[in-house]
Amino acid sequence: MAQPPNIRGMEAFEILRQYTNELRDVAKRPRSFLTQVLNLGCIVFSALMLWKGLMVVTKSESPVVVVLSGSMEPGLQRGDILFLSLYSEPFIPGDVVVFQIEGRDIPIVHRIMNVHEKDDGKLAVLTKGDNNTVGDRGLYATRQMFISRKEMMGRAQVFLPHAGMITIWLNDWPWLKYVLIGSMGFFVIIGRDT
Repeated sequence: MAQPPNIRGMEAFEILRQYTNELRDVAKRPRSFLTQVLNLGCIVFSALMLWKGLMVVTKSESPVVVVLSGSMEPGLQRGDILFLSLYSEPFIPGDVVVFQIEGRDIPIVHRIMNVHEKDDGKLAVLTKGDNNTVGDRGLYATRQMFISRKEMMGRAQVFLPHAGMITIWLNDWPWLKYVLIGSMGFFVIIGRDT
């Protein structure tokens, strides 16, 4: 049976009061507060080191990306996480690649249609979204006919279905990002030693 709204409100007020008291207790002990802040810094810097390590191992400047649109359906869905690599193996038609057009903020995830490799080793690639009717030349820069190796961010190796939806929500509602990061920081700071 559901509780009346006034009881739920009182429980929420009690939880808020408990967190406020814990924050006051931590503030009274500056050494403990500093320890918790340093723990939070270790978490943040560990995540950054993991990201940089993935960049070195995969040779990709962005080893993990989220599919933001439905142009790759039915193969890839909006919210899928892709793990990329940029090893020196040749690109072939059918590969799913992520590329960045100069002057655009958001990378594009599409499939390779054609690959042209010139005698001097230069690469010219034409891409297309699985759900699109024509190639991507309309998405490229003005008068650009193909994607070169310098625009390639990586080739998809593995994907996790729908695991990136939280990233899409954080981009759609920026206030949610600040609430999530703020609450995580708050709970790390008021955490107690066992």
